Amino acid sequence: MGWLTASIFLGMMIGGYVWGVLADLKGRQRILVFSLAVNGVFGAVSSLASNYWQFLLLRFISGVGVGGSIPVIFSYFSEFQPRNKRGCMVSALATFWMAGNILAAGLAWLVIPRTSLSFQLGSLHFQSWRLFVMLCSIPSLSSALIYAVGMPESPKYLMQAGREVNAVQVFQRMFYWNHRGTARSFSMLMTLQDSDVLTRVQRLVIPPLERSNARVYESRTDWFKQQIIKGLDPIRKILAEKLRTTSITLSIIFFSISFGYYGLWMWFPELLKRIETGGGSACSSNWNSSGEKSVENVTCYPVKTVVYKEGFIIAAANLPGNIFSILLMDLLGGKFLLCASLFLSGICAFFIWEVKTKTQSLIVSCVFSAISVVAWNSLDVIGLELYPTHLRSSALGVFTGVSRIASILANLVFGLLVDMNCAVTILLVAAVLFTGSLACFKLPNTKHIELS
Repeated sequence: MGWLTASIFLGMMIGGYVWGVLADLKGRQRILVFSLAVNGVFGAVSSLASNYWQFLLLRFISGVGVGGSIPVIFSYFSEFQPRNKRGCMVSALATFWMAGNILAAGLAWLVIPRTSLSFQLGSLHFQSWRLFVMLCSIPSLSSALIYAVGMPESPKYLMQAGREVNAVQVFQRMFYWNHRGTARSFSMLMTLQDSDVLTRVQRLVIPPLERSNARVYESRTDWFKQQIIKGLDPIRKILAEKLRTTSITLSIIFFSISFGYYGLWMWFPELLKRIETGGGSACSSNWNSSGEKSVENVTCYPVKTVVYKEGFIIAAANLPGNIFSILLMDLLGGKFLLCASLFLSGICAFFIWEVKTKTQSLIVSCVFSAISVVAWNSLDVIGLELYPTHLRSSALGVFTGVSRIASILANLVFGLLVDMNCAVTILLVAAVLFTGSLACFKLPNTKHIELS
């Protein structure tokens, strides 16, 4: 189970940077289609894996696709938004992460326990969990199809790339859909006699292109070196003097929230189990005080549905935090919300080691989820506002990689320390979250700034 979780995070770490760089070089829309297709196709194929190692490899490749979708979709979406509503709209987009969690938990609750859904597929026993894995790939595949057929390229990227004609076409399309059937809105938006004027714009004021001075190499070896240098160039630019402090600060914050959030999220079931089995708090000395792990036979069926019920409740607990973010992101600014939510998440984590009943643990986990989601939404907004168009997806890809490293480390640290000293593990998470909260003060205020 640990390796399976780590493999997906490792795939997301690699995919986040690779797809992010490609999105800055080749365009957001095209890369979104490819990354979503990789996630969906290999996610579906993993349901047919005949052994654990095949399943592990296919989930890793699926994770590469997931890693690309996350940074690119936020760059793409934000580049269509007006600055005075961007925080609200990006927070609304982030809400669908909660919707996906609810859908996954609900689908697992409905599908996996039903042994009647199992059937024989040649030599493969197609059990209900395989059907669940296949169903989970449908949103990615359908989204890839929608983006391939009906969604335009980001006009901000097209302007940055010097594709003026294509950018004008996208703006004309946006203008048509925004004002279709609302003729009187033209007088509200502009004092122009000809309401058709924007659909006839022929030229745009666009920034000068950044020219590459790279040499043209003839040998394959030199070409390969050039591609590596080109692929790593965004990291050099992100860590350049102008952006260095911002990039290091954001890396610390992304690491802090990922270590705290995923560390607790993945080990909540274990802590709940200890409360039920040993009595007292999750870190009570009544539980295996010698540090030795008991060995028990574990079977998949019959499935204990309570874990899906609890997952569904915890996922739904994000709703208040998401609503709070949507309403107040543009009013208070992402920096304030990020600092406050990380600090409150740290306080919430601090008191987990005092929880003594399963109900208390479920309540605390719900409160933690509701508070920490505000930090995630704020970080999504701030991260894309601090970088120019030609680095935006690459920077978010780098921070996605930092997040996955933190997630893997959190899983390993919890696994190593939870038996040795559970209280220290919980307090470590709280300290990391407090550190992230302090680091937020180094960030500039980005409320209502224009994307560069």
